[in-house]
Amino acid sequence: MRLDLENLPTDTAVLHQLVRDMAGFVGERDGEIERLKAIVKQLQRAQFGRRSERLDPDQLALALEDVEADLAGAEARRPAILQAPEKAQPKRKPLPDHLPREDLRLDIDSEVCACGGVLHGIGESVSEMLDWVPAQLRVIRIVRPKYACRACETVVQAPAPERPIAGGLATPGLLAQVLVSKYCDHTPLYRQSKIFARHGIDLDRSTLAGWVGGACWWLEALHERLSANLFASPHLFADDTPIPVLDPGRGRTKTGRLWVYARDDRPWSGPDPPGAVYIYAPDRRGERPAAHLARFKGVLQVDGYAGFEALTASGDVKLAACWAHARRKFYEIAEATGAPVAVEALRRIGELYAIEAQVRGQSAALRKAARLESSRPLVDALHTWLERQLARVPPRGALADAIRYALGRWEALCLFLHDGRIDLDNNPVERAIRPVALGRKNHLFAGSDGGGARWAVVCSLIETAKMNGVEPYAYLRDVLERMVDGHPINRLDQLLPWAWKRGNHVKT
Repeated sequence: MRLDLENLPTDTAVLHQLVRDMAGFVGERDGEIERLKAIVKQLQRAQFGRRSERLDPDQLALALEDVEADLAGAEARRPAILQAPEKAQPKRKPLPDHLPREDLRLDIDSEVCACGGVLHGIGESVSEMLDWVPAQLRVIRIVRPKYACRACETVVQAPAPERPIAGGLATPGLLAQVLVSKYCDHTPLYRQSKIFARHGIDLDRSTLAGWVGGACWWLEALHERLSANLFASPHLFADDTPIPVLDPGRGRTKTGRLWVYARDDRPWSGPDPPGAVYIYAPDRRGERPAAHLARFKGVLQVDGYAGFEALTASGDVKLAACWAHARRKFYEIAEATGAPVAVEALRRIGELYAIEAQVRGQSAALRKAARLESSRPLVDALHTWLERQLARVPPRGALADAIRYALGRWEALCLFLHDGRIDLDNNPVERAIRPVALGRKNHLFAGSDGGGARWAVVCSLIETAKMNGVEPYAYLRDVLERMVDGHPINRLDQLLPWAWKRGNHVKT
């Protein structure tokens, strides 16, 4: 807006309107500048900065590293009894009992003392050191003697054992190692090929890729059982993440999606074991989660993706929103500009997380009662405060966008107050996505849509095993051995990670 100072109007009302227009223009301009600065800061942080959502203690008294740590600030405001600090003594954790031990006995040269007397034992000192035994490749020779009958000239021989890969060399143990290295330790197949070469074994990347496909053929049925088990739950977390997929027809990669659905009832001591299932899709259309969750009935905790809204049409699904996503928008503004409104929003949300820390692990009924008593007044006050601040901040600024994001999902954000099974955020599924993000950096891309589907199958079993405290290699090796040996298809539920752990199906 350009102002001609020589031809200003003389009417007072017109001048007042002109000043109001100028003030509005300046407000819009400042809001746009603030929004662009926030975008620049966010891009700089994504490219060069740390990923944890920690604020400078001078900006926020809650010195937070992530959402769950918001409780630290609230606890810090409580009166405490100061005690003289004790001198910390370094303590080393004992080595696990399940590791094999090898004794190295160091004895004296003579049982005669320097004075001529006879030495007698009074005890011993024992210390331990941790050793590493490198991986060893071995060849299993399958010998099948032949027998012949002189009377009828019949030849008798034991049948050849089933191999996990038809005509292949890999045992279930080697297949499990390749799968865990790729999908759990994020070692691409071409790097694994080089590792095998150092051991004197020439295995091309294409050979390893064939092994992965063959192993997934056995595991697909188990992935289906895992999916059916999770989708029968009354409460799930859902999200998706992109993965690059090779698109040979265009000579470049395209963007596929891994949809992730997680169950974690541990915060409210629920009966079902934790688990996560990944499903590959070539795009992010809303029909994908609708197809995955066609039989799901219950509460689905999600981020702000609009594609989940269609699930509520039947009335069988309720959407619970994520406070971590609402908080993140205020965090980005506070980190970029230090805006007092954003800092205050973080403080208020932090008080909700402090209450959640006190009820974590309790029953759903107790969590609901505590929330109605302690959290609900804070939530109501936060809603009133956000509406008041929205009328004061520039309407096109990043701060207004953050406030509108929260207010636009307020009903879904407040659903946790009336159901003790619902968490404050979507972090369980966010944690399940992190391994995919690491693998995405190392794998470069999936070779095809089929490769994306195999990625989903193996990640589902590995992540569920980890969530249940099961070592992925031991689990996959034993499962592959059992399936190759003819495990009954109607008893696949026995091979799900939590059931496998209960049955102690570890072969020695």
